[in-house]
Amino acid sequence: MASFLKTIMGSGATALASAAGLAAFTAWNRKRAEELVPPDGEFADVKGARLHYLDIGEGSPIVLVHGLGGQLRNFTYALSELLAPHHRLIVVDRPGSGYSAYHGDSDRGLAVQGAMIAELMDKLGLHRPLVVGHSLGGAIALAMALAHPGKIGGLALLAPLTQPIETIPQVFKALDLKSPLVRTLLAWTLAVPAGRLGADAANAQVFGPEPFPADFETRGGAALTLRPEAFVAACGDVEAARAEMAGIAARYGELSLPVGIMFAKGDLLLDPSVHGQPTVSAITGAELKLIEGGHMFPLTQPRVTADWIMERAKT
Repeated sequence: MASFLKTIMGSGATALASAAGLAAFTAWNRKRAEELVPPDGEFADVKGARLHYLDIGEGSPIVLVHGLGGQLRNFTYALSELLAPHHRLIVVDRPGSGYSAYHGDSDRGLAVQGAMIAELMDKLGLHRPLVVGHSLGGAIALAMALAHPGKIGGLALLAPLTQPIETIPQVFKALDLKSPLVRTLLAWTLAVPAGRLGADAANAQVFGPEPFPADFETRGGAALTLRPEAFVAACGDVEAARAEMAGIAARYGELSLPVGIMFAKGDLLLDPSVHGQPTVSAITGAELKLIEGGHMFPLTQPRVTADWIMERAKT
């Protein structure tokens, strides 16, 4: 019996030591990520969050909202420099992503994030901007348009999530966790080292069939994804998408503002036949443009993307 207890205690001590080591590595990687990708812009407090955003350029305003696991450098990688000579750009870290943080136990979810970004638009004095949403950012842009139709001039959606989720893309399966405790435990132990080990494979799926850029970790801001708070927030985003997309999609017939959707035919994450044409058919006057490439065409094909966005800004 004594030997058995000694073995159990030894196993427990080993597990605790391993967990402590993983937590220490996670803390080190968090510091490294923030040194590699420091804040680029300004901060503003809105109800329930502190938002990090970049305000550049001059002209009619465009607000850019990134997708799941991303941050504002997804747009400043190449796209913003093509748009800024013609438009005032507000490039925002979504609440919980990049350097934007929720306040305490404030409400979260797609519609809530949309309300926070709409409040930022008010604070900055934007009059009916074009809202550009990429991937999950497209779902948030749609939620904003439904809740705040008078504040938005139009939507330009890039590879957007527009329909209820039935199957989570393989690259995001690890985020499909309902328990807040499990999310936090994984965030501080296995999520970061596993994310670093699998980064190339994940990027290949996210960017495929196009190659992913070698400097995506820094210039594209991807290093910030491998922090514990980013993992927890992304889990919450997946849960919110499951809970809210059916309700959002059911209301597309209410939209009366100009809506354009751009998809790449080879997208490995969101099927254009599911999230493109059915959505365009449900929104009066909406238009769909298909191009070659993959899910991250705003980074891999910035000129094509910028030209299309600027055409949408004229409508």
